[in-house]
Amino acid sequence: MKRIDEVKAAVAVVILNEENHVLLQKRADVGRWGLPSGHIEPGETVSEAAVREVKEETNVDITIHKLIGVYSDPESQAFAYPNGKVVHFITTCFLAQIVGGDLRCNSSESEDVQFFERHCLPKNLLTMHPKWLQDAFAKSEQAFIR
Repeated sequence: MKRIDEVKAAVAVVILNEENHVLLQKRADVGRWGLPSGHIEPGETVSEAAVREVKEETNVDITIHKLIGVYSDPESQAFAYPNGKVVHFITTCFLAQIVGGDLRCNSSESEDVQFFERHCLPKNLLTMHPKWLQDAFAKSEQAFIR
C-alpha cells in the first residue's frame, strides 16, 4: 500500500440531464475531469456537503435522489496531489438532479463544467470516478460498498 498522509470524508455527485449525459468538471488543482466532489466540512451532513460542493463548483442547485455507494478501499481511494500529499478518501457518492441555477464554473476550483455522453467521457478522468459512474449506471436499488 502507498504512503497515506491523511484520511478525509468526502462526497461525489453523479448528475444526469434529460439525455442521460453526466455532468463533469475539469478540476483546476490537477487539470483532470471528474464528478463534482469535495470534502465534508465540520458540522455538515454528507447530503449538505454534496449540495454545497455542487453549488460551489457548478453554480447549480440539486436534489439528491439516492445513494450510489460508499467507497473506502485505499487501493482505489488514495489520491496523490501535485504537492506530493497522499489522501485516503472515504467517499459517499450520490445520484442527483438539477433543480435550479445556471451551469457555469463557479469557483477557482473548476476550469470547465459540461455534460458528456456516458460512452464519450474525457480520457483524463480522475482514476476513482469511472467506478462510481459504472455503479451509478448499474441501476441497482441497493447502494454499493466498496
